[in-house]
Amino acid sequence: MTSALSAPHLHNEEAAYAYVEARLWPKGPVCPRCSGTERVGKLQGKSTRIGVYKCYACRKPFTVKVGTIFEDSKIPLHVWLQAILLMAESKKGISTHQLQRTLGVTIKTAWFLSQRIREGMREGELAPMGGEGSVVEIDETFTGQRAGVQMGRGGYSHKIPVLSLVDRSTGKSRSFVIDKANRECILPIVEQNIRRETYLMTDDANAYRGRFGDAFLGHSRVNHSAGQYGYGHIHTNTIEGFFSILKRGLRGVYQHCSERHLHRYLAEFDFRYSYRQANGYDDAARADQLLKGFAGKRLTYGRIGQA
Repeated sequence: MTSALSAPHLHNEEAAYAYVEARLWPKGPVCPRCSGTERVGKLQGKSTRIGVYKCYACRKPFTVKVGTIFEDSKIPLHVWLQAILLMAESKKGISTHQLQRTLGVTIKTAWFLSQRIREGMREGELAPMGGEGSVVEIDETFTGQRAGVQMGRGGYSHKIPVLSLVDRSTGKSRSFVIDKANRECILPIVEQNIRRETYLMTDDANAYRGRFGDAFLGHSRVNHSAGQYGYGHIHTNTIEGFFSILKRGLRGVYQHCSERHLHRYLAEFDFRYSYRQANGYDDAARADQLLKGFAGKRLTYGRIGQA
């Protein structure tokens, strides 16, 4: 049995470049400035840096890092790939301090590196979920604490509401930070992200009562307040399972996620859940899938501080 951490691209810089190039340029090198592919050659002088190509159409040198989250990073590429594998395979996440100790970098570097990787996990898929014969479960949960809001004696007014959608047929999830867990905030997201021929499954919260699912194929509710948790295919157990992983990660590993950055942490859990082993992805395949999403996602230090 061979350890995944013993792969050559995790320890050798040339192998790391070759590994990333094979996944971001499956048909050969592409100039990030003019998109040229024909008049491109690899520079191999003695003083040339690893992985440098030159486009003879626009006369500009480039590497596979240009235009990705790797651009302008002084961290060796093989260290990046170690971090990507660790974040892709850690079911409930890996803390910044753990990354710092494992990779041997500063805490500031580990935080910046992990936030860049989370940005790569944000797929931004526009195609609606579900479809004919599909069931999408919808539910909301609460996490963290809003900045400047004191904890009250009861209720969730001080917490940050999160809405999640889980497609039973594909096993994929999408999560959103919302202002309030009410119909006015939830319904527009549902209508934008779910196909009309989909069957909706929710609990009996006030937001889902009345004519909530009229625009869709159908809508069933599980009456949790009456102790009902499922009968036949009428249940929300799938999304509850997703929330159990999300909460264990946010509370047990990350402990505190500010509202400003919460959307990136949600993208991290959505990505790992959508590409889990049950959907045919092992740790290496999940890391490869993550790599493919890095193109066009350059993230500067200033942008990390923005929502």
